[in-house]
Amino acid sequence: MQKIILIGANHAGTAAANTILDNYPDNELTIFDSNSNISYLGCGTALYIGKQIDETDGLFYSSREKLEAKKAKVHMETRVNRIDFDKKVVYAAAKDGKEIAENYDKLIIATGSLPISPPIKGIDIPNVAFVKLFQDGQQIDNLLSKPEIKSVAVIGAGYIGVELAEAVKRRGKETLLFEAADTSLCTYYDEWFTHDMDKVLSDNGINLHFGELVQEITGTDKVTGIKTNKGEYKVDMVIMAIGFKPNSSLGKESLEILPNGAYKVNKRQETNKKDVYAIGDCASVFSNAVEDSAYIALATNAVRSGIVAGHNVCGTAIESAGVQGSNGICIFDYKMVSTGLNVKAAEKAGYTPVTTQFEDLQKPAFIKENNNKVKLRIVYDKNTRRILGAQMASYHDISMGIHMFSLAIEEKLTIDKLKLLDIFFLPHFNQPYNYITMAALGAA
Repeated sequence: MQKIILIGANHAGTAAANTILDNYPDNELTIFDSNSNISYLGCGTALYIGKQIDETDGLFYSSREKLEAKKAKVHMETRVNRIDFDKKVVYAAAKDGKEIAENYDKLIIATGSLPISPPIKGIDIPNVAFVKLFQDGQQIDNLLSKPEIKSVAVIGAGYIGVELAEAVKRRGKETLLFEAADTSLCTYYDEWFTHDMDKVLSDNGINLHFGELVQEITGTDKVTGIKTNKGEYKVDMVIMAIGFKPNSSLGKESLEILPNGAYKVNKRQETNKKDVYAIGDCASVFSNAVEDSAYIALATNAVRSGIVAGHNVCGTAIESAGVQGSNGICIFDYKMVSTGLNVKAAEKAGYTPVTTQFEDLQKPAFIKENNNKVKLRIVYDKNTRRILGAQMASYHDISMGIHMFSLAIEEKLTIDKLKLLDIFFLPHFNQPYNYITMAALGAA
């Protein structure tokens, strides 16, 4: 039997805990978490705020009670303050101030990420909200319920910012979306797609302020407005959604980290320190697209990393297959999915990217109902012809198609491999000249 300590019990931590408890019950597992809840699905925050779901209970899939029923020792609302990696001791403080010191044989760090808080004047004014925890969602929901909150500025037009802008608009508030870049969602998509999302947002009444950098939030006891490099705007509330950074303060002086602060791990989730593992948003992943360590903070990556670490900590040697960063979004019913690299990311990674694309109806034109246009772009390397990424968008649910491209990137398939791929046809589902086939055949 060995003693395992797990710091953090959200997605990655919960996956690691369940892997250990379900498969290796002879080990002793102690869990520390600073929050009062476990396993909150943050992706549901916008749905909850926008009143697209009636209750929040379904946003939690585990709990202290469930883990304790499996014989874990769980310390909630307990903050780990220091780790002595040489003596293998974790030092923590409970909510009541009680000091705790626990030794370990193996340690898993799953401390996640923190919202980025830029050095903007007025960021501490009441009615400025950040988004991460369930409690943050509750705060935003409560503020939006107040009739005096009429105008809301959302700062950041990445996934979370765009989702929150939709949610705020669904609550009947004037919604202003600010982004320093000149379009939304530019991390994952090329402009051929992002400009479509920009139009969706604008058509649904969201005021877009792209290419604007927020410089100050005004007000004293409450928010009264914001100032950017292009103007001043009256708003009653500000939601900061410019991204997240790894929460790596516990080990950054002792463990190897990436330039952004994430713990660098191998495919077994091991850090450079023996018997210390890192998982989830505080750790790196291996990107099959760039063939190197990267930082891709997604719940799916977190869960997989927790499973891998759980097995390795207990003596079953398995490696991660790597990730492609597959992701998706649905805003006012417009759906976009991507995997791997867009053109800019491919260029930054040192490739010479080439694209092939196609746009068509999902089904034959004689199908009049539920037949929407679909657009697809495939990014591949000019020299090796290896597929590097793919992006798809439609009002139709085409999300399952991106999984094929994810596997293609993992398996290092070339664009030519798709040209004669066996894709079935039936008018109820698709076209005889499928847009995947047509895009592949269009590759030079």
